Amino acid sequence: MKKQDIIIKGKAKTVYSTDDPDKLILYFRNDTSAFDGEKIEQLDRKGMVNNRFNAFIMQKLEAAGIPTQFDKLIADDEVLVKKLDMIPVECVVRNIAAGSIVRRLGVEEGMDLNPPTFEFFLKNDALHDPMINDYHILSFNWATEDEIARMKELTFKVNQVLTELFKQAGLLLVDYKLEFGRYQGEVTLGDEFSPDGCRLWDAKTREKLDKDRFRQGLGGVVEAYEEVAGRLGVDLT
Repeated sequence: MKKQDIIIKGKAKTVYSTDDPDKLILYFRNDTSAFDGEKIEQLDRKGMVNNRFNAFIMQKLEAAGIPTQFDKLIADDEVLVKKLDMIPVECVVRNIAAGSIVRRLGVEEGMDLNPPTFEFFLKNDALHDPMINDYHILSFNWATEDEIARMKELTFKVNQVLTELFKQAGLLLVDYKLEFGRYQGEVTLGDEFSPDGCRLWDAKTREKLDKDRFRQGLGGVVEAYEEVAGRLGVDLT
């Protein structure tokens, strides 16, 4: 599979076309950003860790019957994926209150949310990813009613699978975001699942082991990602 032109250069990944029109290559860079790109740093090994972490999670989700764009790892920092027609929304599930929901609703960080909350956000950095609802998605033709229902169904199925997976590793899955696209008419999980796009806390100490270490200047970002990977059994060699 030959890498060809750059299609998208995002905040932490670069997407390349290939000689197969149905496949893309995702290159996980060492770039780390927060606050819509206002804070950016290079962190050694981060691209490799996130790439391998994502591959591990996507294969777990595939085994649970969740369709993903993952195809195969092709390098330490590159993965071959199916080319999706992306739906421009983010699906966010929160099991524990943290981040923006604390600021927006004035609730206490660490509050267990039962049942978990579900939120849609428009994927648009220039607008700071505003919260939207089903009616916006339908009115602007971003997705159909069936696709909205399927995204919700898959997002909660991911929650069921990963909450238990992380629990076995002594971790709390606080919240996470997912992105979906269409592949051969089927709603399919795209983008990535890594500590960049979720919050993970140690179950006993509630130490933060995710991108909040970067956002909040706690240090040890990649080391925390590697600890999580090690607990899960992700091969980083």
